[in-house]
Amino acid sequence: MACERVEKVAEADFPSRWGNFRILGFEGQLPAPRPCDSTATGQPAVEGLVALVMGDIHTTPPLVRIHSQCLTGDVFGSLRCDCRLQLELALDKIAQAGAGILLYEQQEGRGIGLMAKLKAYQLQDQGLDTVEANVELGFAADCRAYELPGEVLKLLGVTSVRLITNNPEKVAAIESAGITVVERVSAQVESQESFERYLRTKQEKMGHFFEKMDEIKSL
Repeated sequence: MACERVEKVAEADFPSRWGNFRILGFEGQLPAPRPCDSTATGQPAVEGLVALVMGDIHTTPPLVRIHSQCLTGDVFGSLRCDCRLQLELALDKIAQAGAGILLYEQQEGRGIGLMAKLKAYQLQDQGLDTVEANVELGFAADCRAYELPGEVLKLLGVTSVRLITNNPEKVAAIESAGITVVERVSAQVESQESFERYLRTKQEKMGHFFEKMDEIKSL
């Protein structure tokens, strides 16, 4: 499923504690709502994406992170997941390299939305893992899609990337958009007991890459 229309709607300077970025806003119209969207109306859906861009992204393949919105982790510092730690890891790597792109997608709770995500939390407190909780609520294990990041990279004139991810689906999606992934850079962070089962579920049920899985399992 490709985006029918993608356009840049805003751009501005964005100083941060990781350095100076340009912040860009994009909107893309999808041909149909996400199959996991419980609010689907049958009409084309408009999805937003924020890009943070630092330095020269054209001379060599830039570091790129596709990050799905996580209010609980990114904003409130939840330790049920590793989302905020991955976000900060990616920004650190981009800052150290002096160039790169963070693509921030509005796909809360692996695409099921914030309120459904909180319901999934409740089910997890009753013993279900993250995949089981999504399925119990009537969703797929992962409702995300990555058409918009690929189209945004093409609008930015980027044809090859070093992708910061543990998720093989992101690699496949970017390559299917016609962008070469010259290197997959690990997004693995130091595990904590509070999200050890979460990481194990991602590895065992979703095929995510973990270089130090034995350490995670030994906690």
